[in-house]
Parts: sequence; structure tokens; C-alpha cells
Amino acid sequence: MQDFLLFLAVGFLAQCVDGALGMAYGVISSTVLLAFGVPPATASASVHAAEVFTTAASAGSHAANKNVNWKLFVPLAAGGVVGGILGAFVLTTVNGDVLKPWITAYLSIMGLVIIWRATRKTRERVFPVKFSAPLGLVGGFFDAIGGGGWGPTVTTTMVGSGQDPRISIGTTNTAEFFVTAAISATFLAALLTGHWEQAEGIASHATAVAGLIVGGLIAAPLAGVIARIAPRQVLTYGVGAVVLLSAGYQALRLFKVI
Repeated sequence: MQDFLLFLAVGFLAQCVDGALGMAYGVISSTVLLAFGVPPATASASVHAAEVFTTAASAGSHAANKNVNWKLFVPLAAGGVVGGILGAFVLTTVNGDVLKPWITAYLSIMGLVIIWRATRKTRERVFPVKFSAPLGLVGGFFDAIGGGGWGPTVTTTMVGSGQDPRISIGTTNTAEFFVTAAISATFLAALLTGHWEQAEGIASHATAVAGLIVGGLIAAPLAGVIARIAPRQVLTYGVGAVVLLSAGYQALRLFKVI
């Protein structure tokens, strides 16, 4: 029961941040699971299982608050599904420890890029539709690999290009449901076909997953409201801060400082 309440709190807080900034649910949840000694592939699978439920609720909230650009949504979601499947396949066929330094480096670079872009005086414009599918492909791949790379890749690129943060966050979160579902299905297929050697013991983390789901569902309805009312500059800098904090924590763990 104690573990359930702990991860319920983690899921709630992570979803509040995710709903406001278009990222962090996967990063925060994965970081906590890794801190408990869960292997990277198992952590990613657990988080994506929880996100199937939380992203559905969050997508509904953003749609209701008119935070979604539907022209960008379709190719973005399609590219994300393909990238997510490829990333999940890679993650279930290689040693998770090999990927940790690359994931940390990726998050660090993205965090610096976000802050740099946030300081630029760019006028608001719509993200080009022709680039949304390739962006989704990259975002989906990193999301499966890192257990939370969709938001840092997609939201920050859109915001940095001049797209309204509210629309960037809403469109990214809504597309994320389909990406998460595809990644979870790939993990399940790998498990059922015996191609996932690190899958043993995943059932022992069911309590953590349940807590993440319940906590995320409680907070998800707030997602669209927070993104709609928060100032643009606050959202932009908030995105960068969350990614840098997450990367810093994982770097400290990588070098065994904590």
C-alpha cells in the first residue's frame, strides 16, 4: 500500500507538470523507477503502460480547451507511432545499461537547446505541417528508448520554431496517446513472443504502475486548463527547466554521485 501511495503521488505531480509543459510524466516516472533499481526497458514499459490511460485523459482535456492543431496532429501522431515501434524494438533487444549514457546526454542537450530557444525573440508562427511527421518519428523513437522523450523532442521543437506554446503542448499531448499505445503494444508483443530477455520480474512492478495510473488520471483533467491560462514565457522557460533538472539528476546517478 505504501508503494502504491508513493507512486500515486509521483503520477499526480508528474502529470500536473506534463499537462502544463507538454512533457515530464515519462521522464519523472522513469527516473523514480530507475532510482528503485528497475531496468531501463522494464521502466520504460511500465511508464508507457500507465501513459496509455493518462494520455487519453489528458488528450480529452486539451481537445476540450481547444489547445490542438488538428492539421499538425495527424502526421505527428503517425510519425510518432512508427518511431515508437522502432524504439521499443531496439530497447527490448539490447542491454539497457548501454543506453543510459546516451539517454542522459540526449536530455542534457535538449535542455540546453530549450533554454537557448526560450531566450530568442521569435514571432509566433505555425509549425510547418511537412515537418511534423519526421519530428514525430524522432520523438517516438526517443520516447521508447528513454521512457519519456516525446515531450522533450516534439514540444520543444515546436515551441522553439515560434509555435504558440499552448498549441504545441496540446497537440503534442494529444498525439502522445497513439504513440504510447503503439509502444506499449510493441513491448507486449516482445514479451509474449519471448524476444524480451529483461522482462522477467515486470509483474512485480504492478503496484507502481497502478499508482502512476491513478495519480495521473486524477491530475489529467487539469492539463488543458493549465496550458490554456499559463503565460507563454512561463511555459517556455518551464519546459527547459524541467528537462535540465531531469538530465542533471540522471547524470548524477550515472556517475554514482547519488
